[in-house]
Amino acid sequence: MSSVFGSSFAVFVGLTGILIGFAAALTGQAVADTWRPRWQVVFSAFGLALVARFLDFSLFGGRLLSLPAFMLAWVWLAGVGLAAWQVTLAHNMVRQYPWLYERTGVFGWRRREGSPDIAGTAGRH
Repeated sequence: MSSVFGSSFAVFVGLTGILIGFAAALTGQAVADTWRPRWQVVFSAFGLALVARFLDFSLFGGRLLSLPAFMLAWVWLAGVGLAAWQVTLAHNMVRQYPWLYERTGVFGWRRREGSPDIAGTAGRH
């Protein structure tokens, strides 16, 4: 019996939520580590959602062409990937430019007081 999650909620949590969610987090980190834009994470999450649908179909007997299950997987994987992208970007900005920026939490950074003003970098976080 199919549901909005594909074959079942447990399969969605285990397969898409945890296993492929881990791959989405690693994808977000890789994209941020190479200083690429966040839209590439969303595009990669599209491919991971396709993989999730195929594995649900082939391993657990879910419907292959289930738009609600695909959209739910895509939104989840894009969210996980984007969160990992932002955390990694904040870490990289502070690690690479410690004289300019300081951490303001897990997801952000700010310009250090008294740091030099470099043209084009103000407000880019």
